Amino acid sequence: MRWIRLSSVGLPLRTPVSDAKVLTGRQRPMTEVALLFAEIATEDGHEGVGFSYSKRAGGPGQFAHARELAPDLIGEDPSDIGRLWTKLVWSGASVGRSGLATQAVAAFDTALWDLKARRAGLPLAKLLGAHRESVRCYNTSGGFLHTPVGELLENASASLEEGVGGIKIKVGHPDRKEDLRRLTAVREHLGDDVPVMADANQQWDRPTALRMGRALEEFGLVWLEEPLDAYDASGHAALAATLDTPVATGEMLVSVAEHRELIRASAVDVLQPDAPRIGGITQFLKLAGLAELEHLQLAPHFAMEIHLHLAAAYPHEPWVEHFDWLQPLFEERPSISGGRMHVPDRPGLGITLSEQARAWTREEHETGNRP
Repeated sequence: MRWIRLSSVGLPLRTPVSDAKVLTGRQRPMTEVALLFAEIATEDGHEGVGFSYSKRAGGPGQFAHARELAPDLIGEDPSDIGRLWTKLVWSGASVGRSGLATQAVAAFDTALWDLKARRAGLPLAKLLGAHRESVRCYNTSGGFLHTPVGELLENASASLEEGVGGIKIKVGHPDRKEDLRRLTAVREHLGDDVPVMADANQQWDRPTALRMGRALEEFGLVWLEEPLDAYDASGHAALAATLDTPVATGEMLVSVAEHRELIRASAVDVLQPDAPRIGGITQFLKLAGLAELEHLQLAPHFAMEIHLHLAAAYPHEPWVEHFDWLQPLFEERPSISGGRMHVPDRPGLGITLSEQARAWTREEHETGNRP
């Protein structure tokens, strides 16, 4: 590698976003997403782009750590992705091998995979070995708790008209009856055939999760997401063994090792890893192998621009999460129809940073010399 550019980008949200974590007083409404972009180029002119992100806090930390690590890639062979992941992690080993440290590495790792696929002239899914040309997709961004019921129904209808296949609704309201009222309205509005998911964002204790899980059985949910604290593997295992509704979790975990504990405990039916959070595509592929061996469903969290390719390469039919938040950052838009998101035919991830992304850039740093 000859050149690396890092960009810290602040993506403002049109409306402050609230889920159960806000209603319980644990977080403030979210007003922006902080993104770390890594652009890399080789001696022979091949390029790649990758990104990581954080919500509410952590963006400046990711950028600062990535800036420290970037010089270690100059002069390296970009094909040696696994070795380079390990090199970068050990470069920052004193701050750990998970969390913010490896989330900074994830931006480089994803850029390396993007470059490798571009150089091969293949979409990333094809480079990895796709099992399908499209993936079932569901929308989350229209179903947050701050959204009034009427608007919730309008958002759901609009998503289905755009070709999205399922709708996820946030639950975890302090008044449990309000959760049931909202879900009843959604189910009556959409009918019984539309896939619906519910997400409690870790805000229930064990007794509440069990009571609510039983109450939600009547809605025929595809899954009940994060009913308990993300690290409560035994609690999730008990729910998974008791409820008919599949239990989904994993998005808040920040390493393969943490997901492995969920799998060992039989605590999850639908695994929801997030490639940027666990260290990038290299780590995601390791985790996908573990999930496949246990015949788990897979529904990667957020970052559909990355996860579409990874889900397409997973043997068991997965889901991918449709969020429209990041779309202003890229020139391209995902193709969605018939309830599915289609793998682009463009090489690599198939994304190009937009002028808007450049305009929202707060800090940049370049290492090496661009060809």
